[in-house]
Amino acid sequence: MKLVIVESPTKAKTIRKFLGKEYRVEASMGHVRDLPASADQIPKEIKGEDWARIGVDVEHGFTPVYIVQPEKKKVVADLKKALEDATELFVATDEDREGESIGWHLVQVLKPKVPIHRMVFHEITEEAIKKALASPRAIDEHLVQAQETRRVLDRLVGYIVSPLLWKKVKPKLSAGRVQSVAVRLLVLRERERVAFVSGTYWDVKAQLEKSKAPFESQLVSLGSTRLATGKDFDETTGKVSSGANVLLLSEDQARELEAKLKGKPFKVASVETRSQTRSPSPPFTTSTLQQEANRKLGLSARRTMQVAQRLYENGFITYMRTDSTNLSEEAITASRSLVERKYGREFLSEKPRQYTTKSKGAQEAHEAIRPAGTLMPTADELKLDGPEHRVYDMIW
Repeated sequence: MKLVIVESPTKAKTIRKFLGKEYRVEASMGHVRDLPASADQIPKEIKGEDWARIGVDVEHGFTPVYIVQPEKKKVVADLKKALEDATELFVATDEDREGESIGWHLVQVLKPKVPIHRMVFHEITEEAIKKALASPRAIDEHLVQAQETRRVLDRLVGYIVSPLLWKKVKPKLSAGRVQSVAVRLLVLRERERVAFVSGTYWDVKAQLEKSKAPFESQLVSLGSTRLATGKDFDETTGKVSSGANVLLLSEDQARELEAKLKGKPFKVASVETRSQTRSPSPPFTTSTLQQEANRKLGLSARRTMQVAQRLYENGFITYMRTDSTNLSEEAITASRSLVERKYGREFLSEKPRQYTTKSKGAQEAHEAIRPAGTLMPTADELKLDGPEHRVYDMIW
């Protein structure tokens, strides 16, 4: 028997459908080890150390001390039992830093005496799973170290700075590697808002019509002098910026111009034509999926990821944690075939569009979020409902 370990029962259930009886698929229920969360979890051998409370040996290379979480002891025992009958172990956790770390910790705890394989896939389809089984790799220590570094920083900032906030600011406040930086950005922005001084300017607009097509025009200059707009003001004084060669209309001047222009015929002096091209939006990354789901569906970022996680684990979309807009050749071919079949060849571009990821740290090996597989059925065809239907439909 070959043992395959994933994070969640849903993911395990989906993968079981694609594998034969020679495979057993079990779930670790996420991380099985972590830093001690409370005083009673600190190992006896380090309780006397000054750094024991944070679970990181700051005196010797910031070495973390890991424990099997109390609620995971039964999970670990069950996995060890399953491993007794296994001839091979396949670690099939997610293909990101967190997934790599979960896999590494599993190996450290289970101490398997059989060959260990790391299988990775970005979609849970039969083809993807069998391809991953056929081409496994070793656990990537660099990814493990990257996750460990982040975890240690989380603990150092949270456990050291939070008590300082309790003393100096307010009890029960928390600090964090990410949240404290975000709070600083909010504070800086709020200071800008408080320091902002508003200014007043008047403009003149006319509602016109030509061939029963209404449109709005705006007075932009008098003679050769441009009229002041909001961008001409100094936000710290509320006055027109020094050196700005503009005319600031008062209310009386604007009303006087209105009276002179009202009812008068307007003539088009010239027409300027510009060609505009609007390209389709690139495929979703994690952040753009969250933004659009909030804008179009009213879902919070957390709720969006919960829904996307379920869609991924059930084999409906590719992995939802990605910063890449890349698509595989197979996905591009499948999507173009779908467009031609469903809408007609005239809706296909001459050649596939190529998108580049703007983020400097993007992991280009990952794909963007897309419907899993090559058939790419609609949400209705999959018989999805509720938020799963709406999020999948948006991705589709």
